[in-house]
Amino acid sequence: MALLACWAFPAAADGDLSPNGLTFKDFSIADNGASFNRTDPMLPAGPDSPTVKVITIDSANSFVRIRFNTAKVEAAVPLGWQASEDWERGVAYTADRQYRLIVWRVDFNFENVKDAEQYVATKIGVIQSRRKGVTGQARKLADGSFLTVFENVPPDKGDQGPRTVFDLLLVNPTDPKNGVLLTLGVPAKDAIRGLGLMALMKSKVKVDW
Repeated sequence: MALLACWAFPAAADGDLSPNGLTFKDFSIADNGASFNRTDPMLPAGPDSPTVKVITIDSANSFVRIRFNTAKVEAAVPLGWQASEDWERGVAYTADRQYRLIVWRVDFNFENVKDAEQYVATKIGVIQSRRKGVTGQARKLADGSFLTVFENVPPDKGDQGPRTVFDLLLVNPTDPKNGVLLTLGVPAKDAIRGLGLMALMKSKVKVDW
């Protein structure tokens, strides 16, 4: 199923990506942010890695705003998730790790591409050539960001089946050689829900450019 072909992209000021009626409540566990105080031996920097800074807990709307200092990004994730970061990226995920978000900076000069569009095209080509059966398609949104959908992604250890991965590439409005990438992986069976969650996250993200 080609998600970008079938998904409705109504005209919207926030970049033509809509949650289509979904809210953070559809993805959350009502724990008032308690999950962000837990430690986890599987965190990227090890069992002693610090948890990210919690900015606000919005229990009424079922999300927590957290700051990834490494990426200089504030992101909203559903209540009940966990999060941490290492020296190069921030991560957030559900307790069963079936939904996983990675947030990182992208330097297009370092990646040896001229701009965001070439970065997206190159990444699709590399992944499709290296991972048999994976397909990628991208769309430039109205605000200049790029949404890429990778389908038929093989499961990693602990996953329960094939995956769908969404890349949302935000471009620095004052320096087009730099961007921020939000990568959200979900079970393939939840692809439509995952796209809605990416829309919700996009609507709340704040970047220190």
